Order: sequence, then C-alpha cells, then structure tokens
Amino acid sequence: MNNDEFRQWSRRAADWGADYRNSLRERPVRPLVEPGDISRSIEASPPEDAEPMDKIFADFEEKIVPGMTHWQHPRFFAYFPANAAPVSVVAEYLVSAMAAQCMLWQTSPAATELETRTVDWMRQALGLPEGFSGVIQDSASSATLNAVLTMRERALDWQGNKKGLAGQGQLRIYSSDQVHTSIDRAIWVSGIGEDNLVRIPVGGRFRSMDTAALEAAIVADRAAGMLPAGIIGSVGGTSIGGTDDIAAVAGVARRHGLYFHVDAAWAGSAMICPEYRHFWAGAEQADSVVFNPHKWLGAQFDCSIQFLRQPEDLVRTLAIKPEFLKTHGRDGIINYSEWSVPLGRRFRALKLWFLLRAHGLENLRAMVRNHVTWSEGLAARLAKEPDFEIVSEPMLSLFSFRHRAPSSADADAHNLRLVNAINDDGRVYLTQTRVDGQVAIRFQVGQFEATAGDVDSAFAVITEIARGMA
Repeated sequence: MNNDEFRQWSRRAADWGADYRNSLRERPVRPLVEPGDISRSIEASPPEDAEPMDKIFADFEEKIVPGMTHWQHPRFFAYFPANAAPVSVVAEYLVSAMAAQCMLWQTSPAATELETRTVDWMRQALGLPEGFSGVIQDSASSATLNAVLTMRERALDWQGNKKGLAGQGQLRIYSSDQVHTSIDRAIWVSGIGEDNLVRIPVGGRFRSMDTAALEAAIVADRAAGMLPAGIIGSVGGTSIGGTDDIAAVAGVARRHGLYFHVDAAWAGSAMICPEYRHFWAGAEQADSVVFNPHKWLGAQFDCSIQFLRQPEDLVRTLAIKPEFLKTHGRDGIINYSEWSVPLGRRFRALKLWFLLRAHGLENLRAMVRNHVTWSEGLAARLAKEPDFEIVSEPMLSLFSFRHRAPSSADADAHNLRLVNAINDDGRVYLTQTRVDGQVAIRFQVGQFEATAGDVDSAFAVITEIARGMA
C-alpha cells in the first residue's frame, strides 16, 4: 500500500466508522450467529498472493461485522461499558498512524510527559490528594497484578524476585467474595496461590467486608506463623456493585502494616461527581487505586489508571534496567515501562487528553449523573411490576432483578431462559449473575450515547418478554 492508497483507505475507514456508529440502533446488540458460523466463512489457509483492498474490505463488511457484538450500541446494558467516545477514536487513529513504542522517555518523550500530565488531571478530577502519582495500564487486571506483586515483595523484604517463594513465609492476601476474578488470577500469577486468598465475610446493602472479621483473620494468620501481605478492597464489584467501607479497611491495613489496594475499575469514574465520593471515602489512604477511563468515561480501550502513593515500591518490584534501556545524560525522568509488567507500551494518554478537552468534566459528570438516575428509575419501575423483584438495589447505575417463575418451574432455569430470550430478541443486551447462590439478571447503564429512551426501551423489552414466558 503506497501513501496515496493509505490516504484513500484511511478516509474510507473513517467514513465507514461514522456510518457504523450512526446505524447502531438499527442493529441487534448481539449477533444472531452460532459457534463456527464466522470461521466457516473464512478461508482455511492464508493467501499466497496479494489480494485487492476492495475485496478485503468487502469481506470485512460481509463476514466480520455481522458476527460482532456491538459494544458501542446505546442499548448495551450488559457487563460494564467499554466506551469509545468518537473523539477518543479519532485520537486512536493518530496513535495508530504514528505507531510509537512508548516504553521509555527517550522512545517518545511527548507520550511519557503527556501521560504524567493527564494522569494528574484525572487525580484532580476524582478528588484524590496531591502526592498520588499514576500510570496508564492496559487494564485493571494488570494494575491489580502489579499491586499483588508489590504486596508480595514488600512482605518478603524485596527478596521474592531474587530468591523465589520456596522457603519463604506463607503469604496471605485478604478480600471479600465481591472482588473481580482478576484478583484470583493475580494471586495465581504471583505464585501466592489460591488457597492463600482469604475471603472475608460481607454484610449490609453493599456487601462490605466485615472489618472485625478481617482483623481477626490477620491476627489468626500471624499467630499461625503465616505472613499477611495485603488487602484488596472493592468499590463497585462486578457482580452487583459490592463496595467496601474503604476508610475502615484502610484503618485495618494501617494498624497491621499491610499494603492496601482499591479496585474501583468501573465505579471509580463516577468519582468525578463529588456527590458520589462517599462510596470510596478513605481511598486517599490506600497504597494504590485503579479505575478504568475506558469503561464509563469514554476513553477507548485500553486505558486503565493505577494511582500510587509510593511509586518507588512498584518500580522496585518491576524495573529491570539493562544497558540498552538506559537513557544516559538524563536524571529524574520517568520510564513507564518500569511501572508495568510488559516492556512495550502504547501511547494511551493521547485519547484521554483528547477526551477530557473535547468534553470537559462537566459534560462527563452530566452523563454519569443521567446514567445513575435512569438506572434508579428503571429499578423503581420494575419493582412495581407484578412478578418482578429487585435482588440488589442500585449501586450507582448497576442493579439486579429476578422474575418470579411459575410455581412448577425452577426459578434459576426460568431466569436464565428469560435473559437468553431478551438477548436473542436483539433489542437490548443483559447479563446474569448469582446472588446468594440464585440466578439474578444484571442491568447497568453506562454506554456513552445511551438516552432515557433507550432505558425505556429496555423496560418495554424486559416486561414484554417476561409476559410472554408466563
């Protein structure tokens, strides 16, 4: 592809993207395909000769797009959003065109310095105090792994990377059962082991960790010769929004000298609104906090910010400095590859810089507030409907509900049939979870271009399909 062709196809791709976004409400949110449908339409072997772009692009439109779940659809109410505000997409075009590898300051000075500045913009926007530094990771999973590795190294007096875990004390990490499964994976990858992730009982509307039980578990483990290393708190857990009393958990961590990490991957975005900050009161006492601008705020995936009170601990855990990665003659610079497990880094800060400037915090706050209001309104409407019950009250824009099954039917199977029927209908997309062992249906509002009318449509679809199953 020469430069003229690059220009032509770049324009074609941009036009396609705008047309695609404009047509989303006309498409089913989730594709009506069966496993294997897409792979059977694609040649089994790679081409020996070059193919024309016209044919490649046509195959993209005819074979790939019909098999995509449309995450930017305004009636995507499943999981959590993975928003890509149009201005963020434009920034990603530019990032892709430059194709910089931003692992060191010297490999892209502007990328490093813009990252430092935009992360501090977000610190201010969320109301976190001065003194927190931060880094843009690919996902909250990576940020949590970083936190767990740092917990491990601090507890082992920085000897884990050098000596391994054999012969060391038995490390223990503490969390509730409301945290994301990325915590389990971090425990596996760090070598600490699943049996050493201690699940603390929860209680109350937001299923918060019982801090008395947390403290008792730490004391008991120490008495048994184990080595408590850290605590992971939740703000807006994935299933139904489980949220810990962060200030109380921070107090336990402080009393016992443990590293405290707060996972606010989805809900953290709402903290740009001061009235929601009570949900993470005490976050300023944490050692690290993660939230994902690529979820609710509209920065295209991937863009996850990890805030750190003492970044030198993370650097001490992860940094490797062979001669070929040194920047000679420059003191005090940041090389963000030393703050992440991967060496390679994309220029993630540009889309966040574009987004914050093009929308401004007040417009982003208005969006978040609308989503919370609309979700609360839908929960209230469903609660008044016969045969519906609210299982978990709204935590920001997330709640869960259940439809009462006929007396002869299994309640779990009935609700699974309901959520599958809703999704097969195509007008909206929801997901299920389990609450106290029983199936419930999750609903969250978070798509960047959703409207009150889209939420009204969800109510109509849910009740219509439920009536049809009665």
